[in-house]
Amino acid sequence: MNSTLSQRQERSLLDDPRTCQTIALNHRRNKAQDHTGEIDAVAARFEYAACRDEWWNPESYSLLYGTALWDGATAAQRRLLNHLYWVAYYAQIISAEIATILLNQTSAAGLASLEDFRPICDTLDLETAQERGHIQAFKTIGEAVEAELFGERLFTYPMRSMYAETMLFAETDRIRSFWKGLQLRAFSLLSSGNAFIGCQYFTVRGLRTLNGKMVQHALAAPASRAADPAATPIPSQISRLHFIDESFHFTSSCIISRDVLRSLHPPTPFERWVANRALRGCQRDHFHFSVAIKGIFWHDPALFSTIYRLLRSPAFDMDDRDAREMLRRCFTEESAGLHEAHRIHREAVESYRAYVAPLDYVSPDNREMRLMAQSTLDGYLARTRAALARFSPA
Repeated sequence: MNSTLSQRQERSLLDDPRTCQTIALNHRRNKAQDHTGEIDAVAARFEYAACRDEWWNPESYSLLYGTALWDGATAAQRRLLNHLYWVAYYAQIISAEIATILLNQTSAAGLASLEDFRPICDTLDLETAQERGHIQAFKTIGEAVEAELFGERLFTYPMRSMYAETMLFAETDRIRSFWKGLQLRAFSLLSSGNAFIGCQYFTVRGLRTLNGKMVQHALAAPASRAADPAATPIPSQISRLHFIDESFHFTSSCIISRDVLRSLHPPTPFERWVANRALRGCQRDHFHFSVAIKGIFWHDPALFSTIYRLLRSPAFDMDDRDAREMLRRCFTEESAGLHEAHRIHREAVESYRAYVAPLDYVSPDNREMRLMAQSTLDGYLARTRAALARFSPA
């Protein structure tokens, strides 16, 4: 075997009883509260007509909140934008969880090639099963809403491979998507045979989940604060149950990406390079911020066509001229919604820096999140204005 990839084990996970206890406790608690069956049952009962007149999320978590579209919307249109935030947000989460299902297993294979790592693998098996339940629930609701409202997909999509573009609305093209797919395939292969590289997936997963917790805590709030969560709209209930699961998953990411490293041999130069390339890729994925859906780092020019279709739909009933003008006002002018999206992005940069701070193999560029930190309001407006000037509806 190539010496750069050979597995060397000088210490056992059993030599770190505190980490072993933390792993066991997190797994035991997650298993005891596992809501997969409840999520399946709740999602199966979903009917849009039963909750279309209710708010699913806090008001500020609505599509294009704080923009010209929101300011001019009727009460019914604002509720629809609130529902579409839920559909769009969890469509992105589906993409992330498709990747999690595969990379949980390839990383577990890399860890299982060492002695005494079964408790981590058992934890990841449980989380993978939970992710499948989450995906099914999000798809059930998102597809039902779009079918009833529009008769076509806007944000949802058929099941796909993790090697497709992970960020649904990304700054990409065929060449970049192809290259990224090759990189993801290479990483999944390396992680399946190397414990350190396997752990690095959880560094990236930890960052992505950390960003998700910022939004998901708010989306879970309506059901979490209700005297009877079962009396809240079904999408709100699923947000709450998903947030509980993801809290355990985030703990797992922290344990594997930090504590477990103490039981591994220090990384080789090659392993450090792979780990930092993965972090650089995460920065690139999270470079942009979206005025359409705060907390998801979509490239808004890639959204123009979808939002144009929304504006032309019976929900807003705009003609071509009015729809184009609304795109201009929403995406190329400063607004309260744009400033809020930028604020959340800056907050993510700071929280990512704190997450990687204890990891001594992280390069200065990644430690300081220099790429993400270059994303500015002026840069956003320059990109959207240039892209809108070229925009032509399909």
